[in-house]
Amino acid sequence: MEKIRLTKEFYFQAGHALYGHDQKCQYLHGHSYKLSVTIIGQPIQNKSSAKLGMVLDFGDLKQIVNQQIIDLFDHTVILNVDSPHKKLAQYLEKEGHKVQKVNYNPTCELLLIDFSNRIQKALPEHVLLHNMTLCETKDSRAHWYRSDNI
Repeated sequence: MEKIRLTKEFYFQAGHALYGHDQKCQYLHGHSYKLSVTIIGQPIQNKSSAKLGMVLDFGDLKQIVNQQIIDLFDHTVILNVDSPHKKLAQYLEKEGHKVQKVNYNPTCELLLIDFSNRIQKALPEHVLLHNMTLCETKDSRAHWYRSDNI
């Protein structure tokens, strides 16, 4: 059976600050992110399956990405708690803001690596994460491909 790739797009808003950056991104700022997730697999052949002919139901992919990424990162401030931003994270949480604490500098590239690990672990065994693209702005994006990381 031939393999098929499916892609679904997701959108979320988040703020971040890049510790040690030598330009404007060192300051707290935000983005309207666009995340494209592409999976690959063979369509299900089990005739008794409600998912017959699907690699994965788009609704199931949406649920996975929402649980692993969107619900956690949307409308948050993403900060590296292994940096002096730990104090900022604590202050923002104390003031009632939603903070996503990570142990890396929350660049587009490192967010994408984190997201790829979270999503792949949640996918069914017969489905692989093929590639992902995270757009930080309308003209700036990072790409992750399974083939580059084998």
